[in-house]
Amino acid sequence: MENKPDTDQHEVIENISSLLDDGNTNSSKEKLNSLHPAEIAHTLESLPHDERAIAWDLVDSDLSGDVLTYVNDEVRSGLIKNTDNDELVAATESLATDELADILPDLPESVINQLLHAMDNQDRHRLESILQYPDNTAGGLMSTDTMTIRPDVTLDVVLRYLRLNSSLPDTTDKLFVVNRDDKLLGALPLSKLVTNDPNLTVAEVFSPDISYIYADTEEHEVAQLFEKRDLVSAPVVDAEKKLLGRVTIDDVVDVIRDEADHSLMSLAGLDEEDDLFSPAIRSTRRRSIWLGINLLTALLASWVISQFSATIEQMVALAVLMPIVASMGGIAGSQTLTLVIRGLAVGQVGKSNSLKLLNKEMLIGALNGALWAAIIGSLASLWFADMQLGVIIGMAIFFNLIVASIAGATIPMLLQRYGADPALGGGVVLTTITDVVGFFAFLGLAALFIT
Repeated sequence: MENKPDTDQHEVIENISSLLDDGNTNSSKEKLNSLHPAEIAHTLESLPHDERAIAWDLVDSDLSGDVLTYVNDEVRSGLIKNTDNDELVAATESLATDELADILPDLPESVINQLLHAMDNQDRHRLESILQYPDNTAGGLMSTDTMTIRPDVTLDVVLRYLRLNSSLPDTTDKLFVVNRDDKLLGALPLSKLVTNDPNLTVAEVFSPDISYIYADTEEHEVAQLFEKRDLVSAPVVDAEKKLLGRVTIDDVVDVIRDEADHSLMSLAGLDEEDDLFSPAIRSTRRRSIWLGINLLTALLASWVISQFSATIEQMVALAVLMPIVASMGGIAGSQTLTLVIRGLAVGQVGKSNSLKLLNKEMLIGALNGALWAAIIGSLASLWFADMQLGVIIGMAIFFNLIVASIAGATIPMLLQRYGADPALGGGVVLTTITDVVGFFAFLGLAALFIT
């Protein structure tokens, strides 16, 4: 059955969920299997566990393998766990080697053995070549389904060879030119193949200067290369420039989407591969870790406040104005933190320019600090009819915004330097610093000049 695109995924999910609730499995099956495997995967991820189990049983076996490659890791594990081994073999045996490599670690050992036994030597070798590289590298992303040609043949020979094979790998925009040792020499774009004299040799028309990627290149660097050079595909080579496979734009789109999800979820200490409908106990356990970390940071801020309890008791206005100082610092620091994390992610921030960026953010912090110190100080003076209080909160705002800018710039750089994810935990550390510094500056100044 042809999979037709459905523009309103929300409507599809509502429709299928309603059909399942009514027990109308025939209509649900027809609706589900009319979707693209990626849309079926999205639908399954959006259904609660009981409905998901029913819907998964309704997916045709010729689609279920592709669906498994699209769902997130946690959902995939649940689906595989509730599927018979024979059904898993039937669903996955027709997958391309790069797609099979993605889900192979989640499959039961008996299923893996059956799949490997059924493969021919060429496919088994291709699978092994992909599995030897980590998932987050070009080698882990690549497909070994490539079309190669020699430089000494004519274009006419290449065209006849393509006609005999009758099909090209998906997303093929170029043929890779290699020597007898499979070392990459360049590429022949299909546009050149069909527009040049068929009697010319490949050596006369191919492009030797092409973008290639080493197999151990990190996936975010691969995505940056595709973005900067508008690539559709790129060859993957080993250290000796021997062609191993290729990365295509559809793989890179997945990387970009996953990185965006990761950045968003990491700010809250969550994992983008989490199941939206995972059991409450499991989700509670995961989230409680970050709540515990947040509690420790909050206790630190509270301890700082407690050191000035006598000062606060003498002037209630301090308790009223304290949150303003911490909040302004938190927002200013978050702006810098977000900017620097993005710069690190896209490769715009490095050793050569980090000091200049830090100086710029310090200047912004000082300028914003001076502006908002004057505004908030004036408002506080009018509100509580106390000029001295206005000056104190203004000084605290000025100091905290400078510290927030420094922290927002340096925290992600330091985390990356020591091998940690800048997006994971950066917000918690920043909030701790701006709260503690803000409270200490405001209450410390008040203790010095008011009491």
